[in-house]
This record gives sequence, C-alpha cells and structure tokens, in this order.
Amino acid sequence: MIKILFFGDVVGKIGRHGLKKILPTLKKKYKPDLVIANGENLAHGLGVTKKILIEIKEAGVDFLTSGNHIWKKKEIEEIFKDPEWQDFIIRPANWPEGVPGEGAKLLKVGKFFVLVINLMGRVFIGQDLDCPFRKLDEILAQYKGKKINAILVDIHGEATSEKVAMGWYADGRVSAVLGTHTHVGTADAKILPQGTAHITDAGMVGAKDSVIGMRKEQPLAGFLTQLPQAFEPPEKGEVIVNGVYLEIDPKTKKAKKIQRVDLETEV
Repeated sequence: MIKILFFGDVVGKIGRHGLKKILPTLKKKYKPDLVIANGENLAHGLGVTKKILIEIKEAGVDFLTSGNHIWKKKEIEEIFKDPEWQDFIIRPANWPEGVPGEGAKLLKVGKFFVLVINLMGRVFIGQDLDCPFRKLDEILAQYKGKKINAILVDIHGEATSEKVAMGWYADGRVSAVLGTHTHVGTADAKILPQGTAHITDAGMVGAKDSVIGMRKEQPLAGFLTQLPQAFEPPEKGEVIVNGVYLEIDPKTKKAKKIQRVDLETEV
C-alpha cells in the first residue's frame, strides 16, 4: 500500500509549529510514504515565503498544495519560477492560462509515482476561474498512459456541495478527492463506490482558540460592525491538527482506507 498523510490548511506560525511538534509522532504511528499539506495560509495566515517553505520542508512535509490565498505574498511568483521549489508546491490548476506555477505534479515516491492535482472551486469565490471539473478531465487526459500508482486531488473551495460533487465526478478515476479551504473538518470521510476516498474538508492545522485560525476579536468586530478588519492568527496556545490518513493500492489506484486525523497539541 501507498501510505499518505494529508493535512488541511496550515495557518500561521502557530500552525507551522504545531505541525512540526506532532509530525514525528504521526510518522512513527502511520509510517507514511508521503506527507502533503495545504500551504496557502502558512505566512501569518495568508500566502507563503521562501523562508517558510524551508521551515515547513525541514519539519517533514514533502509537498504542498494551495488555494486562492497563495497569491497574497508577491514572492510567490518568484517561488513558482524557481526550479528548487517546482517539485514542492503547486497552485490550483484552473487559474487562467499564463499564470505562474503548475496545477499538477507527478511525484516519485520510492518505487511509486503519485500524481497530485490542485483544483479551485468557483462557488462563492468571486473570481472568474476555469471549470474545475473540466480541468480535471484535461489533466487526467494529459497524464494518460504514464506510470501512475495513485492520484490525489485537493479541491480547494467554499461550498460543501461543490466539493462533494467533485468526489462523485472523480469516483473511480482518482484515488482520493480531499477538500480544503474552510478550515472546519467534516465528518464524511468515506470510500466512494468506485474506489475513490473522499472528504468534504480535511480541516486545518491552526489555533483552537480562534475563528478558523484567526484571533477571535477581529472577526467578531467585523460581524458586529460590518467594517473591514485586519485578521491575524494567535502566536501561541492550543493547536488543532486536522487531516486524513490514506492507504492506496498501487496496482489499482483504488483507496483502501481513509481515516481522519484529529489531534491537539500546545505551542
């Protein structure tokens, strides 16, 4: 079996440190061949920098997917063009043609090959993106005939309905469809009839005492006053660590197991 640990959005310094602290224990327990996390919120809750990429890689993460917030730091265009990081981080594939970065990457994991695809939902996002469903078809057609032992899809989106629909659309054609972006883990981890593991949202790695990873005060003020607020993640405290553990048959590319990871630690 190919064993994979996948973590939801890692939010800020507190999320990075929480993941770094707990990952050795999880690696000892699950012995994963590949560790993936969604990295769009790594840098103080929005975007990523080279310094932070180095930090998260040294912490034991093998690969990063992302989402709409990945563009928040100007440095990202340079990162996507840097050969040193092209095999470490991708962005949603259905951004318009010509945008820096790649939306899919074929990784060599030991003797296996794992294709990771990043897609962005469109419902409630407010951006004019290409269709994620048709983009998935394009990518699968592009890689048809290549040696692939597992295919993972990170569908990064607001709407639960859209992420659930992606699971059914991809069932039997990919190994797993894993939702991210809302930072609240869902209770629907399952293997669909044709062998695709699915969860609507993997959750987050971030501050427990927060509003989806951010200090409570600013979101509350925003809701009460309807005025713009500057959101910031807490620096210390309890951290929730959300994700999933997957086992995939490398011969059939079918998922054999999906199990939620729901832990807490202190930083």
